[in-house]
Amino acid sequence: MRSRQFPPRARPREISESEWDNFVSRHPHGHILQTQAWGKLKAAHGWRVARASVLTEQNKPVGVALTLVRLLPYGLGKIAYVPRGPVVNWDDEESAMAAVRTVCRLARNQGAFAVVIEPDLLDTSADRHLLERLRLQPVDFSVQPRRTIWVNLDVDEDVDILAAMKPKTRYNIGLARRRGVTVRVGNVADAELFYGMMRTTAERDAFAIHPLAYYRDFLDLFTRGENAPARLLIAEYRHEPLAALIVTALGERAIYLYGASTNSYRELMPTYLLQWEAMLWARQRGCKTYDLWGVPDEDEATLEANFEERNDGLWGVYRFKRGFGGQLVRHIGAWVCVLSPLRWWLFNRARSIRKSTGLSA
Repeated sequence: MRSRQFPPRARPREISESEWDNFVSRHPHGHILQTQAWGKLKAAHGWRVARASVLTEQNKPVGVALTLVRLLPYGLGKIAYVPRGPVVNWDDEESAMAAVRTVCRLARNQGAFAVVIEPDLLDTSADRHLLERLRLQPVDFSVQPRRTIWVNLDVDEDVDILAAMKPKTRYNIGLARRRGVTVRVGNVADAELFYGMMRTTAERDAFAIHPLAYYRDFLDLFTRGENAPARLLIAEYRHEPLAALIVTALGERAIYLYGASTNSYRELMPTYLLQWEAMLWARQRGCKTYDLWGVPDEDEATLEANFEERNDGLWGVYRFKRGFGGQLVRHIGAWVCVLSPLRWWLFNRARSIRKSTGLSA
């Protein structure tokens, strides 16, 4: 069993919002989906938010879990979900056990029939065995992207990031600049503009999006202030908006969370310049990794053999994202603590019929 420094245990003391976010932002497994702002966003859009924490005898947090609870339709009951959490030292098995037990107890108290946990762990045999020892079961779906590409920002100079990219991607970044594409920082006043681009992109590429209010609330919560953890970047040509993205930065990790574009002037390659500007901003914030947030869940050989022919699902975005020269990684996926076997069975039966998890968080 892996060693630990303090005996963690669940305590009744509430952690303040600032203490919570400070712990998450400094932790190696901290994630933007475990911040207080993310909880407020989800609370405004159909979720009930509960917070679990594990403290030492000295009242210091060693683990936290922002837990989302939703009432499902058709009388299925409530399900709980922990996105990219708990935030805990997974190498300390007793702390990890305490965090998982606390989350399961919290979910039971909230009336949930199960809690789906999607840890911030890569898919390794050691961590799979760990989660099994913690009495969690793997599930056959994921909510957050299972496989993604990480671009290394921890280099000596900005040009070293460019040097790792595919030649065509470097060329497209330069082309956008040479042709007069500019990038500005947006804010909550640009919510309708961004949403309009999202609708265009969704219709073009056939994927679902959130309503306008969701993006407006996100921008309001995450982009206000000089040290805000997110930035909306908008690419323009002759003052006409062409594309936009939202990037987040927490600790040493940046995430390309949302992106959209119009159908105008696509030959000017505005999306390439946007990614480059987002990487520069993230690097200035001290991030060492830029997460491109989702590619098809296939091994690298399969991806490389098929990306030129396939356009379904995330295949089109893989063709774009691979050019930035990052490392392909795979997360461990979603695991579950079942609290009511019968309701869990009914949930999976309904999911197999509807082909949806109902956990779009």
